[in-house]
Amino acid sequence: MSAHGDPVPLQSRRSGALSGTAQVPGDKSISHRALILGAMAVGETKITGLLEGGDVLDTGRAMAALGAEVVRHGAGAWSVHGVGVGGFREPEQVIDCGNSGTGVRLLMGAVATHDMAVTFTGDASLNGRPMGRVTEPLSLFGTRAVGRAGARLPLTLVGAASPVPVRYATPVPSAQVKSAVLLAGLNAPGQTVVIEREATRDHSERMLAGFGAEITTRATDEGREITLTGRPELRPQTIAVPRDPSSAAFPVCAALIVEGSDVLVPNIGLNPTRAGLFETLREMGADLAYENPRDEGGEPVADLRARYSPGMKGIRVPPERAASMIDEYPILSVVAAFAEGVTDMPGVAELRVKESDRIDAMAAALRACGVTVEDGPDWWRVTGTGAGGVKGGATVAARLDHRIAMSALILGLATREPVTVDDAGPIATSFPIFEPLMTALGADLTKEIR
Repeated sequence: MSAHGDPVPLQSRRSGALSGTAQVPGDKSISHRALILGAMAVGETKITGLLEGGDVLDTGRAMAALGAEVVRHGAGAWSVHGVGVGGFREPEQVIDCGNSGTGVRLLMGAVATHDMAVTFTGDASLNGRPMGRVTEPLSLFGTRAVGRAGARLPLTLVGAASPVPVRYATPVPSAQVKSAVLLAGLNAPGQTVVIEREATRDHSERMLAGFGAEITTRATDEGREITLTGRPELRPQTIAVPRDPSSAAFPVCAALIVEGSDVLVPNIGLNPTRAGLFETLREMGADLAYENPRDEGGEPVADLRARYSPGMKGIRVPPERAASMIDEYPILSVVAAFAEGVTDMPGVAELRVKESDRIDAMAAALRACGVTVEDGPDWWRVTGTGAGGVKGGATVAARLDHRIAMSALILGLATREPVTVDDAGPIATSFPIFEPLMTALGADLTKEIR
């Protein structure tokens, strides 16, 4: 069932050409960070373009519970009156992070070096996800975590009364882990250092610098070394959130596989640590163009135009690219199903511990629709049938995972038979306007299962 109520089945059917402009929501990663750092600054941070999905709204409520004043002024327009670094108060109630792995892990980092106890919980999906990858490095500051087996939620974090600075090398590429350690380092004395062998999305570093933190990055023999000087006074900012490339992936990929389509997706953030999907699609032969490239608020931005691309070929996606597109592999697998030949996706073990086991979930969905999929612990392989070659006709289990639900619905727009998702409710966590946006482009989506 849906995270917040009864299941909401949704069906997609083979559509005519998609056309028009897709105004996708604000970037989820940047929205989370804007609220958290705004709460840790002194004064009023103003935010426009904030993603108003369930995940981000849960983070906003958490900031209010920790003492910040969080106010909505209109669609996407918010302000946060911060309490300063070290100024959080112990919340009176459990912090419910809903479905958001990003939200809970960043929040754990933000409170880890405060002398207080905070209990976190979430929905069934989030409570099943391991948190040890965050609680272990946070323990180096002096933080203690008490939770269920496997460091799963509900979990209480007892903050360090006398935190110490940390030097930590991330064992796997993870922007969430890196960001949690950096946020914890804000309220620790001295310099906190994070080393990552593979670069991950750098929104935290960019935004920390924008708020006035002393943060440097350099290449070393160990990898990318990020050094943060603790206990700064963060300055409030005015933040315009760019549109989310992970959300843009859905109308973009739909246009590539639905015959005759031509879709423009404006104002998309193209941070190089996030744009791996678009690079991969172009290597496959997708008709995907960047228009009006520019810089907004320290982030590269452009308008994306995607056109139907019947001649795409399967490729081997470089494993070192995984960190820059980890959330986009489910929708990439849909495009791969309509390409010619094999698309190999190695180095993606992280997909096994997302909102669902995304390899297993999408492999099951594609197989049920007649696509050949092979998979292993950290890889999977889709053998495409070429344009128009996927049968469809299946009901897909979303597994409380918004990206599985949306990917399956995009699949059904180009299959010969309809595709039904058993519960589209989780889509609201990241892309609350997905259904009306896609319908406005010409997608055949209906709650009346036929």
